[in-house]
Order: sequence, then structure tokens, then C-alpha cells
Amino acid sequence: MASKIQPVKGTREFYPEQMFLRNFIYEKVRAASQAFGYQEWDAPFIEPIDLYAAKSGEELVKKQSFTFQDRGGDFVTLRPELTPSLTRMIAAKQGELTFPLRWWSFGPFWRYEQPQKGRSREFFQWNIDMLGVDSPLADAELIAVAAAFLRSVGLNPLLASIYVNNRRLMESEFDALGIIPEKRLEVSNLVDRRSKMEPAKWDAYALELGLTQKQVDGLKNILSNFELWKKSDELTRLFAALEALGVKEYVKFNPNIMRGLLYYTGTVFEAYETSGSLKRAILGGGRYDNLLADVGGPPLPAVGFAMGDVVIGIILQEYGLLPEFIPTPAAVLVTLFDITMWIKSFELAVQLRNAGLNVMVYPEPVKLQKQFKFADRMKMKIALTVGPDEAANDQVAVKNLVNGEQVTVKREAVVEFIRKILARV
Repeated sequence: MASKIQPVKGTREFYPEQMFLRNFIYEKVRAASQAFGYQEWDAPFIEPIDLYAAKSGEELVKKQSFTFQDRGGDFVTLRPELTPSLTRMIAAKQGELTFPLRWWSFGPFWRYEQPQKGRSREFFQWNIDMLGVDSPLADAELIAVAAAFLRSVGLNPLLASIYVNNRRLMESEFDALGIIPEKRLEVSNLVDRRSKMEPAKWDAYALELGLTQKQVDGLKNILSNFELWKKSDELTRLFAALEALGVKEYVKFNPNIMRGLLYYTGTVFEAYETSGSLKRAILGGGRYDNLLADVGGPPLPAVGFAMGDVVIGIILQEYGLLPEFIPTPAAVLVTLFDITMWIKSFELAVQLRNAGLNVMVYPEPVKLQKQFKFADRMKMKIALTVGPDEAANDQVAVKNLVNGEQVTVKREAVVEFIRKILARV
């Protein structure tokens, strides 16, 4: 017997239950994006590897990307992220587009990482960006979109928070500590790793990077100062805007948020679930004003964030925030009374579908009790039967599968009768 072929490590199989979760997340993402006027778009799933070499970082390109040589000899990759594609597409049509742009996307991505709970090599990701506005008000809008999504899926401010910092504010604090520009990237990564390391090991690592003990002590003071935002005009305006947008209860200043990617230039933010088992980032982003210039276009201010579907899916399941999974979109089953009545059943199903109802016809004339049991397992609401007596009198037997009641109604009245039942159950 041949061995079963397993799926590729780190990929995901979407049985109906998993597809239901994916679509639920997509619908909530879509609603939050469109509520603020953002347009849906997408980019190719396969890109030239050179697109990521400039600004995504060597680790993403060399260690985390699924790269291969196509039959033409070009090196390409399954896309690991979307922002480089976004900037290329904006640069190509910048003179034709109407700014500010508000764009969003939800699509598949691939990264060659070690699969674990909350992380797979294949994932879907929400990307949303505003381009063409250099203002804390734009930053506040993106944070408000994130908060609107969290609220829509039932994650209130007790369950999830959005932590905010500003790279320019931190740069000025690094200046005051005398941390040289050549060490800023390493220090930023050091800050990002603080919550993942034991304090003594973090201190030792900071000294290994070449910081003095005085600089390490000063850095720890900065990272413990949750009033530091008041020194930043950008953050002062940002928090005022967030209050006006009605989402300030979700947002907290946190100087430990730095964001690892190279291209952030101003405000940065991450949303975390704060009381579950993962306590991991749900989404993250910030302001990136230089990326378009780095791919050959003129400077263009931009702010955006991304959210993968894996972690948020786990969180929603853990908190019981998903609606009930219904195995079929058809609430109505038309049974087959026997082999002689199949045409009548098909005709009834067509009548109901033409009226806008989702209807399934049982595919073989087995015992009615078996057909009713099938409908019950599929969580359908109504079963219809046309037997010889019903056909002779132009009637339909209607069984309410929720309460077990069965009545016979005229064929011309069946659509309205079904709608009344569905409105009650």
C-alpha cells in the first residue's frame, strides 16, 4: 500500500471549519477597512527576490523566504510581505493616482520559519496603508482602524491593547545617551528583545553590543518612563486625535515598542492580547516615509500596519468569540420522497432559489428519517417534502427542524411561509 502524501511542512489545510474562521476574519477586516474608506487591492504572489533585498533586511531575504529559480533563470520568491510590492505599484502610477491613498489587502504570504503554535510558513495577512499624508492624524486613523477591528471581533480593551511609541522620540533619547548612529539598529533590536530575555542576560547582551554601563542604565530609565510621550509633539497630537476618534481606551504609550523592520521613521505601534495564553502581537505597523524613494520614486509619506490570521484566529477561538459554525449555507433541505418524485423536488428547489433562498436537494431517495437526520446534522432549519398527496394538491409538507412541527402549505405560499420560519429561528 502506497504511503499517504503529507502536506508540505508549515502549510495549512482549510477544511470547512477552518475556512469558516478564515472567512470570518476576512469579513471583519473588510468591514473595518471599508468603514474608514479604504480600497481593496492586491499584488502578485510571486515576486523577484531583488524587490526585498533593499529594505526588508538580509534575514528575511536569505533565511525566511521561499526562493527558487524559474525556468527562465530568474530568482523569484513567494512573497514574504507586501509593502515592497505596494511601493513599486505606487511608484509606477504615482502621477495617475489620487492622494491620499487608502488601500487594504488580505491575501496569502509565505515565510520559511520554524512552525509552532501561532506561526506557520503559510499565512494570510491583512495589510492596510495610507499614503500621501505626513501627519499624526493619519497615524491616529490607522490605529483607530485597528481598534475598530478589535472591537468588532469582541476583543475589548481588557483583552487587547495597542502599544504606541515613536522612532523620532527614541532617536532623540539615543542622542542624549550618546549612542552612535552606527549602533542604532542593534540598540533598536535590543529594545525589542527586552521582554523576551531575563534582565541579567539582557544587561549582559547590551554591554556586548558596546554600550557603556551608564548608557545601559540610561536606556533602562527611558524604557521605564511611560510619561516620555509628553516630550513628543507628534505623540501629543496623536493621543488627542485618538480620543476624538473614540478609541483612546485601547491605546497606551510603551517606550519598549520599536518594531524590527528597517523602514519605520516615526510613530510605531503593536496590538497585543493581554490576558490569554499567547500574549503575542496581534498586529503591528507604523510610519514609513522613505520606502518609496528607496525603490526609485519620489519621497512619499506613508503609514500602515499588517496582521496575520494565525494568531488572531487562535485568540478568537480561545475566548469563544467566534459565531457558531454552520456546516452548510443552505437553511432548507428539499427531500426526495421516492424515485418517482425527484422532478417535483427539483422544481420546488428551483422555485425557492429563484426567490433568493439557499436550498439543498437530498441526492438519493432514501428513507425520509435518514434525510431529516442529515439535515439536522448539517444544522439546517427546514425540510420540505413533496409526496404523491402533496403533488396532487399542489402542496408542500414543511417540517420545522428546530421545534419538530410539520404543516402542509400551498405551493404558491411556501416561500413566504419559509421566510417567516427563518426569521424566528
